[in-house]
Amino acid sequence: MTRTARHAVQRMAQEEAQYGRAVLFAPVYMGAGAIIWFELDTDPPLAAISAAFAISVAALLLRREAGPVARHLLLAAALLLFGMLLAQWQTWRAATVMLDTPVTTTVTGRIEEREADARGRWRYVLKLQSTQAPALGRAPGMVTAFVRGQEQPFELGDIIQGRARLTPPAGPALPGLHDFAFGAFFDGIGANGYFYGLPKLMSPAGDATDDGSFIGRADIWLTKFRSGIGDRIRTILPGDTGAFAASLVTDERRAISDETTEALRVSGLADIIAISGLNMALSAGIFYVGLRYLFSLFPGAAQAWPTKKIAAFGALVTVTAYYMISGFGVSAERAFVMMAIMLVAVLFDRPSLSLRNVALSAIAILILSPSEALGPSFQMSFAATLALVSGYSLWQRRPSREGGLLRLRIFSPLAVVFRFFGGIASTSFVGGLSTAIFSIEHFHRLATYGLVANLAAMPVVSFVVMPVGMLAVLLMPFGLDYYPWQVTGVGLDAVTAIAKTVAAWGGNIPFARLPLWLFPTIVAGFLLMTMLRTKLRHAGAVLIAASIAIAALTPETPKTEVLISEDGELVALLRNGKLEPNRERPPDFIFGQWQQALALFDQQPPKMLPADDTTPTRKAKTGPPLRLDFNQQKILRDAMAAALDTVPEGGFACHRKDWCAAILDNGRILLTIDNAAYLGPACDIADLVVIPVRLRLNICRSGAQLFTGATLRRSGSVEIDLASEKPEIITAFQGVQRAWNRHRAYDWRSNTFVTSRDISSLSDSDG
Repeated sequence: MTRTARHAVQRMAQEEAQYGRAVLFAPVYMGAGAIIWFELDTDPPLAAISAAFAISVAALLLRREAGPVARHLLLAAALLLFGMLLAQWQTWRAATVMLDTPVTTTVTGRIEEREADARGRWRYVLKLQSTQAPALGRAPGMVTAFVRGQEQPFELGDIIQGRARLTPPAGPALPGLHDFAFGAFFDGIGANGYFYGLPKLMSPAGDATDDGSFIGRADIWLTKFRSGIGDRIRTILPGDTGAFAASLVTDERRAISDETTEALRVSGLADIIAISGLNMALSAGIFYVGLRYLFSLFPGAAQAWPTKKIAAFGALVTVTAYYMISGFGVSAERAFVMMAIMLVAVLFDRPSLSLRNVALSAIAILILSPSEALGPSFQMSFAATLALVSGYSLWQRRPSREGGLLRLRIFSPLAVVFRFFGGIASTSFVGGLSTAIFSIEHFHRLATYGLVANLAAMPVVSFVVMPVGMLAVLLMPFGLDYYPWQVTGVGLDAVTAIAKTVAAWGGNIPFARLPLWLFPTIVAGFLLMTMLRTKLRHAGAVLIAASIAIAALTPETPKTEVLISEDGELVALLRNGKLEPNRERPPDFIFGQWQQALALFDQQPPKMLPADDTTPTRKAKTGPPLRLDFNQQKILRDAMAAALDTVPEGGFACHRKDWCAAILDNGRILLTIDNAAYLGPACDIADLVVIPVRLRLNICRSGAQLFTGATLRRSGSVEIDLASEKPEIITAFQGVQRAWNRHRAYDWRSNTFVTSRDISSLSDSDG
């Protein structure tokens, strides 16, 4: 860099500091610190982080004479360490007890929340009071459980009891994918499951809800009020229409059918069903504009009173009430904080739409819930808001152009229409473009027709659904909400029809997992583009363009991999551009995530071998033999060896419900078995053996690589890269020392957390 260029950069950096842009990076550094803390394999020493934070703050206060770059670096270090401390604090606050192993037990608990789903089931969130047969030594505090075939649901606060199957929250389907246990830990949910049959009502809500605290009673009352609103809406508007309407008010989305939900996602309209910034902005805007218009009808009052502030205060009350009946969801919390800060800014005569307000909103949410920094909802909502506010600021600074046909009074109606649809088009385009990389990273797909869908749907949402829906909610206490909900239902049916029409065009583009470096690099470029004011922001565009170019030009070598689910039930080969599972009907929950993450939707089912009476197998009633004699082991080895010759084109050859065999591209043999009695013959033949059973001895007598239910419980899902000479084994967890995965090391027999060898040592085997 020449001296002139260096001086120019320094001058622009000083100009950015004068504009106060350093403050905008505060939530970025805090979020980065939280992400680093959550991504570590073990908890970093608290004393070391605290000491480093104190030193960085002291240096920032003492080095006042330091240059802007040095001070910015000190501020970045302090905020990054502060974010790590916030992450530690939230983890301590959560302290959720996670169920360690799947279990069938009799549970007794109080209903804290309830929600219907699209299949007619009721999902209950229970605060556990006891477990029996067996009694869990380390029982979670809160669980979710489904009840099938229940016509009349239980009331909130009821204490129920029933036989239930509980499982720990699932880990990542593949290493690097979303960890459901992480979110469940910070939501306070320690297990998921379902009841066998209908549970019994042990104590009605009237006898169970008074826990002696005002907050507890208020929470039950508010939850009942919210649930009553949802029930009322679904009674007036049955089916998907009622479920859609209820989701806009109470955030109960499970009752919407999978078909409609998928159509909304593919068409880019999924943000409508989540109580997010769109819903909060429309509700606040409708009330704010409506109240100011009402004041304008009375000129005397408009001149005597601060109508703008009164309208802002009324909008603040509206969004607060909306937030309270929405169930305090994550997206609703984020939208409420952001909208509240903007409305409070109006009360104090400050600009409401500013990047500083966006930064304050992000800081507030990171202080309350730093774990949200890892979530796609947090990232996408703030990315869209940041891009829209930054774009609006840039638009305001553009040179004013006088004249034009639309400025003539005769064309004023046309100008209004043009500005309205132009606003929808521009906000949809900017919002969609700014969230594209996040959609690709987290959901592995991109909705290409989102602009068209938003142009068609947003007028309906803005002028029919939201205003008439707000009127219906206000009229609900008087029983006059029937016809407003009917009108709202017509609007929602139109939105659903638009979503299904656009989704049928096939604009959903799948994307495989991105290189590890690409996502943070593009995000860094995006932040520079939107948060800087001078020409330095163009460096962000250069960084994004260079990153995309490098990723596009880097040749991608085809991989041959082995994928193993965390329970060991599902194994698949990634070969020749398709997945080859060991199950005829692989489970949708896991296999669907594999297909999305790898962008592979073609599969080769296993070849099912005919039944053979000479092969040792399960007995009809008495179950599988505990041990095989020498002759049975030989017969089984011969059958497995013969099976390998039947699939020269690839894939698995399977003996139904017993074992599957496959030959990998490197010539090694893979066997999956469901019966522990088959372990000896499998180890003798295969180089890699997978069994979902939890064995006490997790080694093969032949030295073959063995994955059992016990090892997979600690490692999580596994991905084996066979491209290199020595196979690389990648596990979802390199250790089980974090609070949200420590339950994987718990031994219920000894009631202790067992110390096991590091999971990463699995890769030391020859495979």
